[in-house]
Amino acid sequence: MPSPYSLPLHALRLAGKCALPLILWFSAGELARFVLLYGAVEVAYGDARQLRLVAVMTLLTLIVLVAMTVTIGMLHSLRGALWEMRARTEEGAPDERFFRVLDRAAPAYAVLYLAWGFQTEDARAIYQMDIFHHYYDGTEASWFGEKSVVGRGLIDLDWRISLVAMAVMFGLKLLFAKLLENKQGKFYGFGAAFSEFAFVFLGLNATYSFAQARADWIEHRNVVADSEEVLDEARTSVPGWDAFTTGFADVWPLLLEAVAVPLAWLTVAMLVFGAFSDDTRALVKGTRLEKGVDRLESSHDLTQKSFNQVTGGFRDRWVPLANSLRMIFKGGFPLFGMMCLCYVSIDVAAQYADRVVRTLIGTGEEWIWVLQGPPVAFVRDMIVTVVTMALLAATYDIAATRARLKGEALSDA
Repeated sequence: MPSPYSLPLHALRLAGKCALPLILWFSAGELARFVLLYGAVEVAYGDARQLRLVAVMTLLTLIVLVAMTVTIGMLHSLRGALWEMRARTEEGAPDERFFRVLDRAAPAYAVLYLAWGFQTEDARAIYQMDIFHHYYDGTEASWFGEKSVVGRGLIDLDWRISLVAMAVMFGLKLLFAKLLENKQGKFYGFGAAFSEFAFVFLGLNATYSFAQARADWIEHRNVVADSEEVLDEARTSVPGWDAFTTGFADVWPLLLEAVAVPLAWLTVAMLVFGAFSDDTRALVKGTRLEKGVDRLESSHDLTQKSFNQVTGGFRDRWVPLANSLRMIFKGGFPLFGMMCLCYVSIDVAAQYADRVVRTLIGTGEEWIWVLQGPPVAFVRDMIVTVVTMALLAATYDIAATRARLKGEALSDA
């Protein structure tokens, strides 16, 4: 029975054993990401700007798909070193090929990626590279009081074109989802993920335009105005209100980064290793809440559709994480704590190590870090990513092995 406290050592063992494929996957992903980023910031300038902006959104979609492929590839390269995978092999279960795993994991990965807003880092990378590569164009326009389009490649798409593209991608999303459901061919899961990302990104400008108009309309409604007055009154009359809200605002982002985000990536690992569920029934099985699910599923179709419409975003975000947490609990509560502690420790240690390395290298000219910075950042991100992927795989491996030895083997959902 592996101890939960052996998680760091097991993660390091996996990272050392599979270091070469992990490094190759990461390096290939960084190369593809740079090429796509460079293309996105260069294709936006020229004639037929609106068509060029559609190409920028398409390249953003490809950047996210590259991140998805690399993440799944790195986790897949760890499968052969896991105790759980060896146990399945001894039971006669065939090892899954990479493209089969990618096709299965892609749709759920897309939902998790968008639900937790991980795409903001990719959009920020495009914006930063755009500003960097066209710095003189932007400053020259500002000196002469001219309008500049530098850094606006993701926000200048006309809302009408955005709406049309959104409709096309919605149709593709439904088509791929239906084909995936019927299992009529290969790579439909990857196509579903592509259409899911493209649907969100290409429809971003239209969605923002309508949401802004809706927000302006709601802001002047009496209910909203009265609610704001009640909150202002609570701040002045309720003792400790400001302290509570300020403290909660400070703690909540840290809680998400230290607990929810690791669970989200663990859910991706569960997708790759073949023990994943986003089903609410799997979460509440054996509890009193299961009767409520039975009643909902036996209700009228309109009632079920209304419930799904209202709770869809919440379920997409939290139910897979709750099932991941349930899987972790099968391995023991200390394992969950160790995973969160190690996840945060990796990030903190990387930041301090980066500071130490930059101090040791040193330079008399700050601009030289334009050349020295990327290699340092590449090595830092590579080490962090490799160790993090190994940590996720080790967490799953220990939880699955402990559950198997207790007679509760984790099976594919």
